[in-house]
Amino acid sequence: MEQFFIFIGNHPLLVGSFILLLILFIRNESVRAGATIGTQELVRLVNTEGAKVLDVREKNEFREGHIVDAVNIPFASLEGRLSELQNYRETPMIVACKMGQHSGSAGTLLQKNGFTKVMRLSGGYAEWRGQNLPVVKG
Repeated sequence: MEQFFIFIGNHPLLVGSFILLLILFIRNESVRAGATIGTQELVRLVNTEGAKVLDVREKNEFREGHIVDAVNIPFASLEGRLSELQNYRETPMIVACKMGQHSGSAGTLLQKNGFTKVMRLSGGYAEWRGQNLPVVKG
């Protein structure tokens, strides 16, 4: 540990550059995939602006429970099935996955294909269930 601090002291420009690049990378990745919203914001957007929820979990996970009126397109087949979402290009689109790990990549893909209002559900479906919000099974 002592050598770590010695390294930092001997190379302040190198360490500073690394920290700056790391911060810029994290910021870029979070902005590129769309804003992150919470469950209450999702409910508000669905009720007031007619937002659509895109669930990118696998079909069997979706059947076990999902957000009301969510559209299920598994992440692995999303690129090939974008035509199913063409009617929602100008509609706020909230991407939800199991825990938030695939929603960023799905959001980036949607934005690259012309979807203008893409957001990600923070914490994914696990957060939705954790707050005891309503789900549909089947």
